[in-house]
Amino acid sequence: MALPPQLKPIQHHLRTAQEHDKRDPVVAYYCRLHAMQTGMKLDGKTPECRKFLVKLMDQLEMMKKELSDNESISQEIVGNAHIENYALKMFLYADSEDRSGNFHKNLIKSFYTSSLLFDVLSVFGELSEENIQHRKYAKWKAAYIHNCLKNGETPQPGPIGMEGEAYDDEFGAEGGGPSQAPQNLQSQPSFHGHPSNQPPVSNFSNIQIPPGSHAPANTPAEVPHSEGDMRFTPEDFTRAQKYCKYAGSALQYEDVGTAIQNLQKALKLLTTGKE
Repeated sequence: MALPPQLKPIQHHLRTAQEHDKRDPVVAYYCRLHAMQTGMKLDGKTPECRKFLVKLMDQLEMMKKELSDNESISQEIVGNAHIENYALKMFLYADSEDRSGNFHKNLIKSFYTSSLLFDVLSVFGELSEENIQHRKYAKWKAAYIHNCLKNGETPQPGPIGMEGEAYDDEFGAEGGGPSQAPQNLQSQPSFHGHPSNQPPVSNFSNIQIPPGSHAPANTPAEVPHSEGDMRFTPEDFTRAQKYCKYAGSALQYEDVGTAIQNLQKALKLLTTGKE
């Protein structure tokens, strides 16, 4: 069923969902959920839009049943961690390639897709300031590199020249720009190391790449013991798992500060019952 013109802003989220149906159904599900929620806000009343969105809702219901035993679907907090980790993994791959001067279509696609996945995180609530900055940077980088390559120019790596780059509306459209998905995230280079020898642009010096890399390492002198006979809810365990998952993800990118922060949060939760 063709996408009504009023719903054009969700076309790339729906395409990302299609690309991930087999590779990562959890990503596909939340991309469609975001598209449906955004579509309702754009136009949930005209017959053609309503028909399209009802069909999308049916598809979501079917996916939810098929994935009912998947914690990332049944537990929102786990789903949030899954999407955020996936978006950051893609973002850091693209950023590493960019800073190494390896400009190619897969790099553009990765930056752009990560920006769409940061959009998708809004289904779980407001985006953190860090993710807003990542989204802005990824969207700008994708457009900037795409436009440079299209015009036969060599892009500048890192955040150099960030000001004044116009977003090209053709970017990501059918047949142009980064419409082809990366073949497989697993087949892309591993995410080790992160050259950051580029001086930051003043306007975007608050973008931390990798995120939280300068976080203070306040490790407790000794591991606190659990306070008495504590009772934890399933949600507490899920939250602790989420923090451990974030820490593992951070260590993949050699981001020690973020790993320590998240392990401390998990430790505090499991020893005090509070965050």
